Amino acid sequence: MKNYKFINNVTGWIVFAIASAVYILTIEPTASFWDCGEFISSAFKLEVGHPPGAPFFMLLGNVATQFAGGNVEIVPKTVNILSALASGATILFLFWSITHLAKKIVGQKDQYTFGETIAILGSGLVGALAYTFSDTFWFSAVEGEVYASSSLFTAVVFWAILKWEESSGQKYSNRWLILIGYLMGLSIGVHLLNLLAIPAIVMVYYFKKYQPTRKGTILAIILSFIILGFVMYGVIQGWVTVASWFELMFVNGFGLPYNSGLLFFVVLFAVLLVIGLRLTQKRESVLWHTVILFFAVLLIGYSSYAAILIRSAVNPPLDENNPENMFNLLSYLNREQYGDRPLLYGPYYNAPILSSEQGKPVRVAKNGRYEIGYYRPEYVYDNQFKTLFPRMYSRESSHISVYKQWGGDKGTPIRTQNEKGEPTIINKPTFGENLSYFFSYQVNHMYFRYFMWNFSGRQNDIQGHGGITKGNWISGIKFIDEARLGPQDKLPPSLQNKARNKYYMLPLILGLLGLFFQLQRNNKDFLVVFLLFFMTGLAIVLYLNQTPYQPRERDYAYAGSFYAFAIWIGLGVLALVDSLKKKMPEAPAAVLITAASLFLVPGIMARENWDDHDRSGRYTTRDFAYNYLNSCAPNAILFTNGDNDTFPLWYAQEVEGIRTDVRVVNLSYLGADWYIEQMERQAYESTPLPFSLTKDKYETGKRDAIYIVDRVNDYVELKDVMEFLGSEDPKTKSISGYNERIDYVPARKVKITIDKEQVLKTHTVSPKMVDSIVPEMKWELTGNAFYKNYMMVLDILAQNNWKRPVYFAITVSEDNYPNLDKYFRLDGLAYRIIPVENSRPDGQAGSIDTDILYENLMNKFKWGNISDPKVYLDENNLRMLSNFRNNFSRLAEALINENKIDSAVRVLDRSMEIMPPSQITVNYWLLPVVEQYYRAKQFDKGNKWMEQIYANTMAELNYFFSIRGSLAAQVEQEKGFNLKVLNELVRLTDFYGQTELKKKIEASFMQYYNTLMPGNNK
Repeated sequence: MKNYKFINNVTGWIVFAIASAVYILTIEPTASFWDCGEFISSAFKLEVGHPPGAPFFMLLGNVATQFAGGNVEIVPKTVNILSALASGATILFLFWSITHLAKKIVGQKDQYTFGETIAILGSGLVGALAYTFSDTFWFSAVEGEVYASSSLFTAVVFWAILKWEESSGQKYSNRWLILIGYLMGLSIGVHLLNLLAIPAIVMVYYFKKYQPTRKGTILAIILSFIILGFVMYGVIQGWVTVASWFELMFVNGFGLPYNSGLLFFVVLFAVLLVIGLRLTQKRESVLWHTVILFFAVLLIGYSSYAAILIRSAVNPPLDENNPENMFNLLSYLNREQYGDRPLLYGPYYNAPILSSEQGKPVRVAKNGRYEIGYYRPEYVYDNQFKTLFPRMYSRESSHISVYKQWGGDKGTPIRTQNEKGEPTIINKPTFGENLSYFFSYQVNHMYFRYFMWNFSGRQNDIQGHGGITKGNWISGIKFIDEARLGPQDKLPPSLQNKARNKYYMLPLILGLLGLFFQLQRNNKDFLVVFLLFFMTGLAIVLYLNQTPYQPRERDYAYAGSFYAFAIWIGLGVLALVDSLKKKMPEAPAAVLITAASLFLVPGIMARENWDDHDRSGRYTTRDFAYNYLNSCAPNAILFTNGDNDTFPLWYAQEVEGIRTDVRVVNLSYLGADWYIEQMERQAYESTPLPFSLTKDKYETGKRDAIYIVDRVNDYVELKDVMEFLGSEDPKTKSISGYNERIDYVPARKVKITIDKEQVLKTHTVSPKMVDSIVPEMKWELTGNAFYKNYMMVLDILAQNNWKRPVYFAITVSEDNYPNLDKYFRLDGLAYRIIPVENSRPDGQAGSIDTDILYENLMNKFKWGNISDPKVYLDENNLRMLSNFRNNFSRLAEALINENKIDSAVRVLDRSMEIMPPSQITVNYWLLPVVEQYYRAKQFDKGNKWMEQIYANTMAELNYFFSIRGSLAAQVEQEKGFNLKVLNELVRLTDFYGQTELKKKIEASFMQYYNTLMPGNNK
């Protein structure tokens, strides 16, 4: 066809329109969980998010938010639409990349026949639309995160190198290389994943400019890795490192103001670049002129990080790591707050630590200089326990148990010394066990499983850690799935959700056809695509060196790898056309294969994935954040801990201005001096936190860990304990047996003496509870030591004197408030500390003021459309809703105890209205609601839900007992749990006189109990 180029361009834009429309229709209308709330906040007000930052995404997001027209509730939607459009553009460039590669297989021509045109365009359509509807990419496309924009940069630079290849030898063709350099520089300000396309780009250049040989190809691949390493470490980190040298020399050496060395270095570097460009132009050295220009535009793109320095310098409320100087920025870029991990050589998890040495100095801006704040410790490990390629390195006990589960636990006995210097024998993991963990967990579970999610099918959206019931890949092909996971035809309700997607391996098969077809027809291009596939997939696995029990599924990290496989899916269409045209004319063969492939691959993927990727109408993240904040009294301090109980709250405050009087304090950050310093500043309506410890006492390197030395048997006033801890008197820092300074507290038992008048004056406790106020709050510190974050919590409690309400989010683990929970009051999604002791036989924390909790749950809180059957609730939402359900039942219980039966019933009914069984599976966690219905004499309502719990429990037992052979051992725990549930149902129905129902449940219990425990007649 004469107008192939025009048709290719138009078809690409049609694909862009389809993809963008799909994503815009399915975006979440507000902030999403995890990092999205933080990214939207930082974009809206140009603030500083978590390391290593995303300044260019922040700037793009800020432009997008201008379209909100002042309506703050629309702000997150504009950022989400930015992701949707970036994702749509990614699909556009994917389409053009596939058609370019397909055209090279068909043959470069001035004109293509109708059949050839359909085959090429069909390849692009199928591959691009398959990626459009793929699980991982669609997930990122509909939320305000960096991965959609990062994918666009990857797509554009890959397409650009193909355009360079097409125009190579023509005048100004190197402009494509300069464009790639600039885009890569910009992409650093979004995410580093784009840089992994460098090896593929280098190989395109090599194959076009040189006559390929095996040796030359290997050398080119090695060179590509060197270039990648140079950009990652020489440019991103190295440029800032050298700038910090100049900064240190000018400030500390010459006595000039802060940032003077940085400014000199920037000017000097710019001058050197200009000189280099002039010299290479004068000498007509095209290659080196292009290299220098590439490097220059790369740095221009990278300069988006100036926004981080500038914005941090004005101390916005959201200013993570305070990267306002080159030393802080370097730490920020290196993600030092997340710790380090060995890659090529390092210790196993049980390597004995022989000593701790002084590491690199950490400089802080102080008194007009950059002084050494402290030295990072470097541990010296027993070399016998070091290995090449260490994969099993984490010393956390929970990780170690999983290392042994996935890798093995035989080991090799090694004679060494323990921490006291005494001889001992420790089982060192073998290198085979190390590799076994790598292949079974890091490669198979944390990459191949995600790969199969996208191209074979997905079991459900429940995060899996290796069991056969959660988060596995499936195919929809019975014998394949049942061999791995057991019977799949009668799944219980608990294992059925919208994320159960079956593609029958059709995308996988088509992609493999395309892979082998390209390998056969154009092995150079195959190597290029394979390098993109490998570098954005398995190479990331090697680099991340992930530990077990990740807080969330990590499939988004490998989206680039799935992008590369989508190219092969497209080329699979060309392979089928090539085979079929031998039996029929090319044109009808191309039309038939394209139509069938569109229906069987992207068609099935769209049908299966739509319901669990459609987030339209879901406001849970914003509303849950609203509920957290509105659980608190005015001017409160709210301690949080994780991403999902912190970032959405930041979004609510920073963007929508919800409850800016509440100070959200993230306990994970509270051990960092930069964060403590932020908490000492006014933030909107929130006054500074009441710390007594000054910066010189909590800066990094000081009081990082505090030991508990139980010198006093009686309870000691907490304020006195903190005064002792904050003292610099040498007597408070020495203990017999230790020659070095040690920070410690002299008592395990602490107390706060209560000023009852102050408690009542500040409405901490209502007047009706005045007789319950304790004269002293007493508790014991646990363990042998605690860290700086808990020290700062204790400091707040000691200094606050009930002036500000203090809360812990209900999602904060008990480790963060040891033994304080007996003074908690449940006010919604947060526990308030009050001087009223409460102890419950069921172990649940917090007393209840029914007036407060009723007002919050019944009138004040918002619910994010969770009762709408069209709204998709993923695992994160359902996990949080279990807390809501529990709160309703506890409120009903308290109301019944106060003889407010009607109110209790309204609470229970409201809970079932908000969280209907159509949205939230009726299971064991509903039992507290059922029990309160029974206590309120609402036996019909209680029995209705009891019957449903019984039916669902039986469905689970039937399913788990249907699993035979070696797989049966993997569900023994589930069998035992469900038998316990049945036993509890028997107890409740018996206790509340529901005899007939009790007999039915008891019969089922005995049937399965005797099966599980044969020979037991009890």
